[in-house]
This record gives sequence, C-alpha cells and structure tokens, in this order.
Amino acid sequence: MKRLAIFASGTGSNAKRLIDYFSGNKDISVVLLVSNRKEAGALEIARKAGIPAINFTKEEFYNSSTVLEKLIAEKIDFIVLAGFLIRVPDNILKAYENKIINIHPALLPDFGGKGMYGLNVHKAVIESGKSESGITIHLVNEHYDEGRILFQAKCPVLENDTAEMLAARVQELEHNYFPEAVERFIKEKTEG
Repeated sequence: MKRLAIFASGTGSNAKRLIDYFSGNKDISVVLLVSNRKEAGALEIARKAGIPAINFTKEEFYNSSTVLEKLIAEKIDFIVLAGFLIRVPDNILKAYENKIINIHPALLPDFGGKGMYGLNVHKAVIESGKSESGITIHLVNEHYDEGRILFQAKCPVLENDTAEMLAARVQELEHNYFPEAVERFIKEKTEG
C-alpha cells in the first residue's frame, strides 16, 4: 500500500476529489493532509473523511524539519500538491525527489512560475489571446512549475470568457483527470 500526503492551501476541492477517488483503493491511500493555512477548507474535508490533518507555520516549514519528520513518521511514499500555494522547501524536495506531484491550472511551460495561481493564471491566459488553456500535472523540483510534465488536458478559451468562467472549465478538467494521473504515475513508479 502506497501512502499519500496531500498538501493544500485552499478550499480543498481537488483534495476532496483525491480523497474520494482513493477511498477503498487497495494499492494507494491518502493518509495525511498538510496545510500552510489553519483556515484552509481542505483541513476540514480531511477530518470529515477520517484523515489526519495538520497545519504548520511558515517558520516550521522553512526553518525546521517538523513537517519532514511528520511525513517520515507517517511513512509517506508520495506527496500530491492540490492547490498548495507556497514553494516546497529543499529538505522535503530532497527526501521526496521525483515523488511530489503538482497540478497547475494552465498548459505549462506557459503561464507558470511565482504568482501564477488561481485567477491570476486565467486572466493571463485570456489577456494573451490564446485559444486554449487546460491543466498540467507535473513533478515538483526546486523551480516553480518546471518539473517533468506527466499529463496535460486542454479546453477552449471562449471569446467572451471571464477569468472565473475559464477557471470553472479548467477545474472540471482537474477533477476529471488529476486522481487518475496520480494513480497512473504511482503505479508506473512502483511497478515499473
């Protein structure tokens, strides 16, 4: 059984989708939710699902080994970032090299990097005049949104789209593809 930790900063819709998807799975289980925000909705989603949930301060995350020690104590095999909005520190990157998966709400390498999250991404896509957007599921490294791409799915950018309208279309792709892409990657990594 491979043990997953989900890192989330926000409301937790992707975290919920992952928790629901892996519930009852005999090979992969979500066993921990970690957040950098004590008011994140994702924490309550995890608690309702019976999954331990912790939050930490910026100081703990960047200047101590508290979070890494918790991951090791929980025997975490893989980390999935589901709307996690801060950079993962080097100690966790090293301990989980090629085992941290992120989802980005645009087609990387375009519209990635620091500050490119949430509606900022969708506004930038619309302002660029691109005819399509989508999602990118990728591995995490020391640079924002530059890890190896595992999967992409596309949707159209419509003529009268607002950032919110495009965000809703992109989120539908996230919910449809993220759990399956995570499962596929973990199986390839562990069986292959």
